[in-house]
Amino acid sequence: MKAIIPVAGAGTKLRPHTYTQPKALIPLAGKSILGIIIDQLVDAGVNEFIFIIGYLGDKIQDFVEEKYPHLQTHFIQQNDRLGIGHAILLTREKVADDEVIIVLGDSICEYDVRGVIESSQSVLCVKRVDDPRDFGVAEIGEDGVITRVVEKPQIPKSNMALVGIYRIRETPLMFECLDNNLKQGLTSYGEFNLTDALECMIGGGTLIKAVKVQNWFDCGKKETLLESNATLLRKMGQNISAEHQFENTIIIPPVSIASGCDITNSIIGPNVSIGECVTITDSIIKDSIIGSFADLKDIVLTHSLIGSDTEVRGESRSLNIGDNTEIDLGKR
Repeated sequence: MKAIIPVAGAGTKLRPHTYTQPKALIPLAGKSILGIIIDQLVDAGVNEFIFIIGYLGDKIQDFVEEKYPHLQTHFIQQNDRLGIGHAILLTREKVADDEVIIVLGDSICEYDVRGVIESSQSVLCVKRVDDPRDFGVAEIGEDGVITRVVEKPQIPKSNMALVGIYRIRETPLMFECLDNNLKQGLTSYGEFNLTDALECMIGGGTLIKAVKVQNWFDCGKKETLLESNATLLRKMGQNISAEHQFENTIIIPPVSIASGCDITNSIIGPNVSIGECVTITDSIIKDSIIGSFADLKDIVLTHSLIGSDTEVRGESRSLNIGDNTEIDLGKR
């Protein structure tokens, strides 16, 4: 069993943060998006990974080699971003005839990972959504077997969206379908999609089962990323490095604070993730993600996403205010 994780995308919906950092490495609940995905698979017994990298791929490789030196890893460069199907086809030589689990680099879900890996059939993970037109969609029979998959249908016949987790047993057939689609120029919305190859497999008689995930955490844009951060913090619990003793500071759980941080005269939380070696002085921060090596002073932040190596300065005021007074210190 090999794990394939495509992480070559540019993450345009999370700019400006993804100008200098891959989307998969954005901090989330004390880890990173990619770190959460890898940990889930490692805990389920997977120890060989194939990463498809492209934009800022050297940072992905450095992260994996530093944090997971015990894993057997391969890195494949996708120079032309022609779609997920094209990315998966690039792994053909490394995979050979082995079975695989494919997890897209921003697909964080709660599901029975070991159960999916040990399934006797190929599996696509799905989740019911209100509007399936922006997703790959699975049409499912009463026996739980998928009868058809369609990429972003304008008139969906199902509201079960593909969440980006695929456990494939028939890998030679998958690669054959991907290769045929590429040679024939068969695209959906201008890209070579994995969904089209899966439909080719189903049309050829391959039985693929649908497995519903408990939760699917959206990491695609700032607002949903912050919501996912808050939810994961509540589920995973508070995580504060044991070395920390913050002077005159109130921590309101759940909060994750990495090692090497210096926080004084501040209120932190709830729902805050702070990266390594961050300095925070005279500030109030809630419902936010703060990248590593940031330096914040005299600032009130809520629902904010602050990148790494960032310096933010606000204004400090001394006020003497009587009763029955309303003060507006500026728009937020």
